[in-house]
Amino acid sequence: MRKTLKNAEYLDPYIIAEIGVNHGGNMDLAKKIIQQAAAAGADAAKFQTYKADKLASKGHSPYYWDINEEPAENQHSLFSMYDKFGETEYKELKKCCDENNIDFLSTPFDLESADMIDPLVPFHKIASADITNIPLLRKIASKKKTILLSTGASTNEEITNAINTLYNPNVSEIYLLHCVLNYPTPKEHAQLALLTNLKEDFKNVSGFGYSDHVAPNTDGTMPALEMAVIQGAVVIEKHFTHDKNLKGNDHYHAMDEKDLKAFRIKLSDYKKIYGSGKRNLEWEKKAVTNARRRIVASKDIKTGDEINEGNIIALRANTGIEVSFWDNIIGKKAAADIPSGKPLENNDIIK
Repeated sequence: MRKTLKNAEYLDPYIIAEIGVNHGGNMDLAKKIIQQAAAAGADAAKFQTYKADKLASKGHSPYYWDINEEPAENQHSLFSMYDKFGETEYKELKKCCDENNIDFLSTPFDLESADMIDPLVPFHKIASADITNIPLLRKIASKKKTILLSTGASTNEEITNAINTLYNPNVSEIYLLHCVLNYPTPKEHAQLALLTNLKEDFKNVSGFGYSDHVAPNTDGTMPALEMAVIQGAVVIEKHFTHDKNLKGNDHYHAMDEKDLKAFRIKLSDYKKIYGSGKRNLEWEKKAVTNARRRIVASKDIKTGDEINEGNIIALRANTGIEVSFWDNIIGKKAAADIPSGKPLENNDIIK
């Protein structure tokens, strides 16, 4: 059964593989990456829908990323390289996602893109940089769907204003995603503590998640994602690629199929370890029998002798009176001879 956003839960989040434009405009490659994301355990494959001329100014949109990894001189020139897909292509990608039992998503960056993408997606994702884009917020709210809102580079006041703009009779569910708009994000800038702050400051939303730009470790582990899930993130968004060694786009801080598979296995282990919170004493029945201490004669006790702390000891034994009844036994008389080392039974005691 395909997981949905609504049935995501603690330690079992809804995972979005953010393909973005890592396909470079190649449809066959885009489909291949969808297949890899699905095979690795992603719940959704997400793209980015935009036209450069409606996203960034030609002369006033300087870069804000690591130009050693992405050498584009400005945002407009970068986005112009990858705004190749239109409605036909996105419908084809949606079909590929359906065939691989994974949700199709795409972040719209302009009003026309929001209209085009809406029939294809189960819910909408709004990028951090558009948290103050009132026209786009209103357009997406008009679609009457659940909304994921990234909160990178924003203040609480801006988040509040965005929520107030989005919440209307049409929108009943908003999820806030902690995010840091550094590409890549150094570990010391990830600030996962802010996820806890979001939970405390915005109690009127439906849930919380994390959109990550921290590059995986060289061994493929992703501690930022693990920490976010442990903190209660029920949505995880992470850039996804078929080749982390490629330059440009978002390859250099993305996860790949191997990374995501390992992450899913780790989450499964975490969920097993966390359990249901209900104690099952049947699992520990043998330990109760064999590891609990019993009242044992520390020396020979004759019939009629008083039982006291001088002639009994608490030892582990699989038979006899449990040590929790110690005070009930002290002062009683022995009903028969009790040799040293014998666990006391009820018939050894004069009631």
